[in-house]
Amino acid sequence: MYFIISKILLFILLPLYWIIALLVIALISKNPKRKKKFLLAAIIVCYLFTTPFFLKAFEKAWDIEPYPANDSKKYSCVIVLGGFSSSGKFAGGYFNSAADRFIQGVKLMDTKQASHILISGGNGSLLPGGFREADWVKTQLTQFNIPDSLILIESNSKNTIENAQFSKTLLEKSHLPPPYLLVTSAFHMRRSLMIFKKAGINVVPYPSNYLGSEVNFALNNFLPEANTLSNWEYYTKEVVGYVVNYFKK
Repeated sequence: MYFIISKILLFILLPLYWIIALLVIALISKNPKRKKKFLLAAIIVCYLFTTPFFLKAFEKAWDIEPYPANDSKKYSCVIVLGGFSSSGKFAGGYFNSAADRFIQGVKLMDTKQASHILISGGNGSLLPGGFREADWVKTQLTQFNIPDSLILIESNSKNTIENAQFSKTLLEKSHLPPPYLLVTSAFHMRRSLMIFKKAGINVVPYPSNYLGSEVNFALNNFLPEANTLSNWEYYTKEVVGYVVNYFKK
C-alpha cells in the first residue's frame, strides 16, 4: 500500500509533470483568459524549477552536513548503500554518477577509520536480471587489496528499507558493535537515516556525492538550466519517500 502511495505521490509532485499539465490545460482551454493564466503559470513553474538558485537553497536545507574532517573516531564498519553502479554487458557492471559513495567507503577503509565495509545493494529494477550490485562491487574492492574477511556483502535488497533490514541481520551475525558509519549520497541521507533508525541500527551519517554548491546571488544562478529540472527529481523522490516512510509503522 505504502509503495503504491509513494509512486502516485511522486507522479503527481514531479515538477516536469506540473509543467506539462499546465501547458496541456492552456492548449485545450477555449477561454482566452484561462488559457493565458495557465500558460503564465507554466512559465513561472518552469522558471522556478530550472533556476539553480532555488534548487541550491533547497539542497542546503535538506542535505545533511558533511562528516567532520578532523574526526578520527574509529568504527567497526562502514555501510555503503548501493545505487552507485549499474549493470553492464555480460552481467558486468560500471560506476555511475553516484560513484563517490564507493570512493568514500574505500577511503574510510584505507585510512583505518572503519575496520570493515558492508556493501548493501541487490537489483532494484522491476525486471531484474542476473546483476547484483554488491556482488559486483566486491570484485572492485578486492582490487584495492581489501581482504575478503573485512568485506560484508548484502546483495538481496531492492530499496532502502531492505538495505536497513538485511544489513542489520548481517551485522548482528558478524558481531560488529555499533555505531556504524553510513555512506550514501547527500540527497538520500536524510531518508536513509530515518529508515535505519526505525530499523534499530545506530548509524553516523557520512554524506557523499553532493549535487549542488553554495547558495549565492551570482547572475548565472538565476539563469535556467535543463539539468536543474532533472536534479529536482532526486529531491522530489526523497521528500515523497521520507513523508511516506515517516508515517509507516
